[in-house]
Amino acid sequence: MKLVLDAMGGDHAPSINIGGAVDALRLYPKLKHLFLVGDQAVLKEECARQGLDLNDPRVSLVHAPEVIDMCEPGAKTVRRKKLSSINVAMDLVKDGHADAFVSAGNTGAVVASATLKLRTLKGVDRAGISTAIPNEYGLCSILDAGANPEAKPEHLVAYAVMGTAFARHVLGVKAPRVGLMSNGEEDEKGTAFTKETFKLLKATPGIHFIGNVEGTDLFETELDVVLCDGFTGNVMLKTVESTAKAVSKWLKAEIIASPLRMLGALIAKGAFTALKEKSSYETYGGSPLLGVNGVVIIAHGSSSALAVRNAIRVGIETVAHRVNPRIEEALAAICKPAVVGN
Repeated sequence: MKLVLDAMGGDHAPSINIGGAVDALRLYPKLKHLFLVGDQAVLKEECARQGLDLNDPRVSLVHAPEVIDMCEPGAKTVRRKKLSSINVAMDLVKDGHADAFVSAGNTGAVVASATLKLRTLKGVDRAGISTAIPNEYGLCSILDAGANPEAKPEHLVAYAVMGTAFARHVLGVKAPRVGLMSNGEEDEKGTAFTKETFKLLKATPGIHFIGNVEGTDLFETELDVVLCDGFTGNVMLKTVESTAKAVSKWLKAEIIASPLRMLGALIAKGAFTALKEKSSYETYGGSPLLGVNGVVIIAHGSSSALAVRNAIRVGIETVAHRVNPRIEEALAAICKPAVVGN
């Protein structure tokens, strides 16, 4: 399996990307080749610093002289910086040289480049980012987590089909439960947008739609996929992440305030370590951009080397489980193409 890594993407590039690449090459035997895309001189220096042997036949450097910064407008910059690391890397997937693309770079630019170069799968009008968060029963994926802020009801129907396929074939959930994010669980709750989406989902075969869900259901309900527009999903995801960080900071402050509490924390160190791992985005690595005609994994902008390594793992798993063909099969099985169309 061949993957391409945008080595210049992210807040701490290229060091975290090279570190993640070193670990991925060591840990994942299915990774037969890894393309590292970016400024060649910079990457050579970083590879030497971290001990990544460029004579290894599994590694190739691909020069890309431009970088799309995290603060730049995605779609406009993708067209302007044609030789950016994101565009050059995406071309490797488009031309069949790589099976998957991984980046911790500018999300808007990744979505725009993927949509322009790879196009969407048949039956998909807009791609969506599927981001997993932990709950009492395993993982719950927010879809869309930021790719399509102005979604239409039919887009969310396609997300339901794609999220179900990913949960079933990659995460191993036999019958993924799909909920629609709203301001109440009753069928009649919500905006005109969610009410129309609710009606379409109820009529869509091949998904296990459980109805409207609320914010608390993300953590307390057996739920595998929660549907929303990209604006709501992105706000929700960032709120969850910031809450987890804030609680961790507050807890640490309370513990160090007392020697007795510090002793108790030492005894419970294993539990705290397990909780930190479970609640950290680094553990889950990256989020697949579902709906494009290729495998694209978007990692957090502030990713560490561990997060990049795990994003590469997600890319390997997504390719290995043939998620895109599964999505196409599921979409084709829906009797009314207009439900997931334009």
